[in-house]
Amino acid sequence: MEAAAARIFGLRTAGALDLSSGPAVADARRRGRGTLTNASGRFESESREAVDDGWGSLEELPALATTVTEEKAKRIITRNDSPDLSFDRSINPYRGCEHGCTYCFARPTHAYMGLSPGLDFETRLFAKPNAAELLEKELAAPGYQPRTIALGTNTDPYQPVEKQWQLTRRILEVMEAANHPVGIVTKNHLVTRDIDILGRMAAKGLAKVALSVTTLDGKLARSLEPRASTPAKRLEALRLLSEAGVPTAVLVAPVIPAVNDAEMERILDAAWHMGAREAGYVLLRLPHEIRDLFREWLVANRPDAARHVLSLVQQTRGGKDYDATFHLRQKGTGPFAWMIGRRFEVARERLGFNKRTLRLDTGQFTPPARKGAAAAEQLSLF
Repeated sequence: MEAAAARIFGLRTAGALDLSSGPAVADARRRGRGTLTNASGRFESESREAVDDGWGSLEELPALATTVTEEKAKRIITRNDSPDLSFDRSINPYRGCEHGCTYCFARPTHAYMGLSPGLDFETRLFAKPNAAELLEKELAAPGYQPRTIALGTNTDPYQPVEKQWQLTRRILEVMEAANHPVGIVTKNHLVTRDIDILGRMAAKGLAKVALSVTTLDGKLARSLEPRASTPAKRLEALRLLSEAGVPTAVLVAPVIPAVNDAEMERILDAAWHMGAREAGYVLLRLPHEIRDLFREWLVANRPDAARHVLSLVQQTRGGKDYDATFHLRQKGTGPFAWMIGRRFEVARERLGFNKRTLRLDTGQFTPPARKGAAAAEQLSLF
């Protein structure tokens, strides 16, 4: 891979590329994973890499397995004041994501754990087993004001390990009992497991679900997001949820210039016919370590087009790899970004998306009973 990168890009110049994530992990070890390397995070003072000792020892290493470590969280609702987000609170029951999406903007958060945003992010996961209990406690806090809680804003709440841990389902059970509104974003068909809860909540105006569909090309999806549900299964999830009365949306995300942007209209068309009635898109974001991880993917999977793809990406970011400015980070700037936006708008209008944007109901919220409150009331009688 490094030799290929050198041939294609040479030394770093204004339009070239500097791959600095380190040597690729052998294909056999990372089968089914999205990234090629496992470089240390940006906060580490030392960088470590596996080196063959001459005896073929690296070839004898086992395939990378997914491990889940329990994390006892102190709080579960995360607040934000970002002016370009439609929600001010979210829940992430897991850190890291087994889906392994190469472009995932959450990857850099693993650096805060002293781990790599590369392969560590998709193999070394953290679960918060007390998530439902914490949520119940926080919803019961005096003065809590309900607003829609978003699930799936950082890592996917329905990634494969959810089958065993069922943290997301337990969170939904707490929300249903409290009549608290919830919005979900996922790439996994597993969301249909919870149709029973989501259907009842949707009937009260308390739930909506968005499926992120990056491509309809199964081969491309397998490479970009190897352990997420296939495009066909995501579209099926939209259909099943819609048929159960759950309002659904489709996110064409991320839109990657010269990789999947040509599919935008077809994705919207397919989602409309599966029952989705709201739609959005997000342009590719490359903050921190994702820049090099995505470039490695390009060299390995689109070597002939890599230079062109990166040139278009930089054209949408004012000549840089990424611009984190609020209101610009999602859509980009420049002629190419403008063209993507207009194409999306035309397709959206033609199909009839977003004629009515559902606002979830906060007026039915009933705080959970605070633990110990009943006993305190009884003692106050004496």
